[in-house]
Amino acid sequence: LNIIWIMIAAGLVFFMQAGFTALETGFIRAKNSINVAIKNIGDMIASILGFWLFGFALMFGATQSGWVGTDGFFLEGYDKPFDYAFFIFQAVFAGTAATIVSGAVAERMQFKSYLIGAIVIAGIIYPISGHWIWGGGLVSSQSGWLAELGFMDFAGSTVLHSVGAWVGLAAAMVLGPRIGRFDKDGNPQDIQGHNISISAIGAFILWFGWFGFNGGSTLVGDGSVTLVILNTLLAPAAGGATCFLYSMMQSDSAVIEVEHVINGLLAGLVGITAGCAFVTPTGAILIGITSGIVFMISEKLILKMKVDDPINVVSVHGSCGAWGTIALAIFAPLENLS
Repeated sequence: LNIIWIMIAAGLVFFMQAGFTALETGFIRAKNSINVAIKNIGDMIASILGFWLFGFALMFGATQSGWVGTDGFFLEGYDKPFDYAFFIFQAVFAGTAATIVSGAVAERMQFKSYLIGAIVIAGIIYPISGHWIWGGGLVSSQSGWLAELGFMDFAGSTVLHSVGAWVGLAAAMVLGPRIGRFDKDGNPQDIQGHNISISAIGAFILWFGWFGFNGGSTLVGDGSVTLVILNTLLAPAAGGATCFLYSMMQSDSAVIEVEHVINGLLAGLVGITAGCAFVTPTGAILIGITSGIVFMISEKLILKMKVDDPINVVSVHGSCGAWGTIALAIFAPLENLS
């Protein structure tokens, strides 16, 4: 049953790639939609192969002082059914880490350069940082140096989402903004996405896939899954509602910015990912509300920095990922933090 549940969850996480593709495609201009789509396909291919080659070993191999894994390259030595199930689940996680960067560099990065970046993220950056926190995920007798200090992140608010977003921020700063994104005085100018309806569909797909993203991280098919999925349902609803209300208050004509609502629910999803197994449903609501607020504050700060982030990757995945990890310690019952 555990293996079956992990396989179902892996399928849900894999399906999130369709959600990311729809979300990003709708948020950018029509002329660049094919480029974004092929990047999402390409980074999944590259990241899975990179994770098989060396990423899995660096992340879950026998630890070297809690810093990096040292064995298991090409899955050597891992040949049991649970090993395969665990690898599949973690490989689609690695693909998600690479895909997050796509939104931050949308409309202005060459395809070949992007693929190289995807291999580096999924094969090196994400696995090494992941080893620091999740190094004992397969070999229970070991743990990374951050885990030894008590760092907790159940499904990856920091391990995956923030790491991908910070890479995206660095890339966006190096690439510079799209032509016309800021005027000569540095004031931001709207570049409207061509199909927000597609983005909304993408958000629903991501929300659905997130039940596997968080729920599958239990690695067991038992009653513990129910709280995780309940919290994964509540937090994004609270985040979306927060940004919905904010959008209404900011608009003189009561026109709702759909992009804000979409990003609000995604902020709630990212925020609850670290603590979904530890907080109560009320805690999940509070994390969702505060994640929506963090997103809105971060969005304004990113614009002040003159960083062009077409899909709000840094604010949603970076800032809310960091906040979600901190919020775990604030909102979780004390007995769940040991």
